[in-house]
Amino acid sequence: MAEALLSVIAASVPEQILTIVSEEIRTAYNVRNDIEKLEETMSRIQAVLLDAERQQHENESLRLCIWKLREIFYDAEDVIDDFKCKALRKQVVHNHHISKKVRALTSVPGRPSSLKLAGKLKDINNRLNELATEWDSFNLRQCRENRHDFYTETHSSVNSWDVCGRDEDKEKIVRLLMKSSEDRNFPVVCIVGIGGLGKTTVAKLVYNDDRVICYFDVKIWVSVSGEESDLPRLLKLMIRSISKEEKCDTFTAQALQNCLRSILIYKSFLLVLDGVWSENQASWIQLRDLLSSMGGLPESRIIVTTRSMKVASITSSIEPYELKGLLFEDCLTLFKKWAFRDDDEQQHPNLMRIGMEIVEKCEGVPLAVKTLGKQLFTNTKESDWQYLRECEIWRLEQSKDDILPVLKFSYDHLSSHLQQCFTLLSLYKKNEIYHSHEVIQLWMANGLLEHPKEEQEWEDVGDRYLNELLWRCLIQKEKDYGNYFTFKMHNLIHDLALYVSQKECITVKCDPKAVDKNVRHLSFCDSKLLRVPEALKDFKSVRTVLVQEVSEESKRIHESIIDLCVSNFKYLRALRLRCYSPLTTLPDSICSLKHLRDLDLTGCRSMGKLPFSFYKLRCLQRLKISGIPLKYLPDRMESLIELRHLEITIKAKHLKEIRKGCWTRLQHLGLIQCDNLECLPEGLQYLTSLRRLDLFSCSKLVSLPRSLIFLTRLEDLRVSSCKKINLQMEPREFDVKRPRLSLKTFSLWDSDELKDFPQLLLEGSSSTLQQIQIGICNNFEVLPTWLRNLTSLCKLEILDCSKLSALPEGMERLTGLRQLTIKQCPNLSIRCRPYVGADWRKIAHVQDRDIPEY
Repeated sequence: MAEALLSVIAASVPEQILTIVSEEIRTAYNVRNDIEKLEETMSRIQAVLLDAERQQHENESLRLCIWKLREIFYDAEDVIDDFKCKALRKQVVHNHHISKKVRALTSVPGRPSSLKLAGKLKDINNRLNELATEWDSFNLRQCRENRHDFYTETHSSVNSWDVCGRDEDKEKIVRLLMKSSEDRNFPVVCIVGIGGLGKTTVAKLVYNDDRVICYFDVKIWVSVSGEESDLPRLLKLMIRSISKEEKCDTFTAQALQNCLRSILIYKSFLLVLDGVWSENQASWIQLRDLLSSMGGLPESRIIVTTRSMKVASITSSIEPYELKGLLFEDCLTLFKKWAFRDDDEQQHPNLMRIGMEIVEKCEGVPLAVKTLGKQLFTNTKESDWQYLRECEIWRLEQSKDDILPVLKFSYDHLSSHLQQCFTLLSLYKKNEIYHSHEVIQLWMANGLLEHPKEEQEWEDVGDRYLNELLWRCLIQKEKDYGNYFTFKMHNLIHDLALYVSQKECITVKCDPKAVDKNVRHLSFCDSKLLRVPEALKDFKSVRTVLVQEVSEESKRIHESIIDLCVSNFKYLRALRLRCYSPLTTLPDSICSLKHLRDLDLTGCRSMGKLPFSFYKLRCLQRLKISGIPLKYLPDRMESLIELRHLEITIKAKHLKEIRKGCWTRLQHLGLIQCDNLECLPEGLQYLTSLRRLDLFSCSKLVSLPRSLIFLTRLEDLRVSSCKKINLQMEPREFDVKRPRLSLKTFSLWDSDELKDFPQLLLEGSSSTLQQIQIGICNNFEVLPTWLRNLTSLCKLEILDCSKLSALPEGMERLTGLRQLTIKQCPNLSIRCRPYVGADWRKIAHVQDRDIPEY
């Protein structure tokens, strides 16, 4: 539910106060006492928020109070952001590397503005004080978060009538259980998948299979259903499952162990741990070691059902069994059982046609099929079936055992920061291919990430968040590109995101009359939308505008969206115009969006220049203007001192020189379709934070500057469709004391002039370089002999390099090489034939080889 987001905001605001409001700002604006008071009040409220969230469902007054707090907390974030903007302006003024002309244009405002800002902070404190009396009246208390009471206990009985299409899964898992093992620890089979997919059902089918019953002396079913599963509790549940011993509730931990040992000693057992959430490795090892002391190990087995790949990696050394969705035919069979009585479906062929479309919405998840099927049970009114077909699943009323509440358990288990990050994924269309780095940057723009630890960047925190969503099966990775990856979200998980973000995010398809005017994030994704709905003009609190699809024919709607942002959304953090737009320019008033951190104009292909006032967007962290044929970079770009990601298209022959101290936070630089660019500035060496450099379709670029060797944090270098580039970069005498580099990925595609690799960069990264990709380089003939020095290399991919005929000597020294792909390289493939090829001995140690035979 959207109410849970309050704890997210409450946790983030004090953190932002500490991290972005410097001592200098506190003193300069005479707001030290007000800021300290705000910190204290919000921390006190945050301490009892968990209790408030639990009680609000039975207390309407408390629920309303929570929503009032939500708005105050958001407003507090905005005020803190105002202080940050002031600090940035002051920082630009005092930057000695910026011209006098720029400093004159960025002068600090006078005293009235400062008083106004301080007044806003006092107003926030006054509003909190007014609400504090009501808040205190609820007698809320601090309590430890415990999610155990959110879950329904499962049992081992199974109703075969209610199961379709899982015979093959059952057979595979039974075979895994019967397979002999030489592991000193008993094998653990983990069944992993999203909620509602049927993990427990499959475990029940296996548990009750006749072969399993005969194979094991003892079977134990334990419904874990909790995040913290302490050992004494598990032991009690195991004892009860075997012996129905009730007295064990009063046993000490030692007595529990003795009791279980007396039952299991020298017996083979099958233990099913159903619904495991705990990722505490120490607890698992403790349980495993205890069971290991009870004999019967060669034949004993454990089955774990979980929604977490991390749980699977902790509990088992074998690959988890990733449960897939049911086939459409099996889903349709299950739907008929729940929607019709006996064989009534044969009497209603018109309803069955609609029913087939309803089943498609479920994407193979049996609990979703049941949820929709039972809502139509014995209902033969065609209009009701049509309504269910058209209605989004998240809008339907559901009981606690239906699909959406069951899926929501996964959301409830996320940290407060990650919960709010997850809700923003609802802004994208269903079946969207997400790009990890773009999602992370959207989170960053909205200030949703925890402050990075020492030696980390904000992007690293975002990577950790996405990996956690992957571990918990809430997203599925599509393709890994080394420095980023693409992923998808199951449509039902997308429904979950829509469900929990109702008062935070909306997708604009029609006039949103019934929507909370305090909504924070808007997504336009309706190609038939010809105008901006009038209701949006009353919105004032929007922080994100994502335009994925609107009418291409109407220039007016594109202009209206920009006007709406400038006139209404003063605290806008992210503006992305991703679909085609006929806009030819942005208004000068764009500079009023002083809080804007993320600007993506990739859909504005007709735009020839950026407005004069562009340099005033000093909070910009990400600027993506690739594909826009700018003649040159906008003036005074050096004043954008917060820039971390820059993708541009420039039609000039040369880039402006980069001066020392400019863009010191820049993490990613992408030069895209710079057709006339002949060389890169030596000043690239001053981008000391740069971790990723992309060069794409720069057809006249002939080389890289040697100054790249000073970019010691550069991790990813990608060069694609730069036809004339030759990367020869050999060491010279004065390079002896060159810095140690940190490249992890080197990728090169589509270059006719390539003759050699950049030795300085790659050998300088010998202890860090993990992946090399090279493709469509028609004149590349020889891999360098020094390739054998790249001892950390684990993946090498060579595609369509027809003149490459041999691998260099010493490849066998690359003991870390795990993946080797060679395709469309006829001569090289012949030499790499297993056992008979001339180069086979060099790669025989590589585990994963993809080399088609010729």
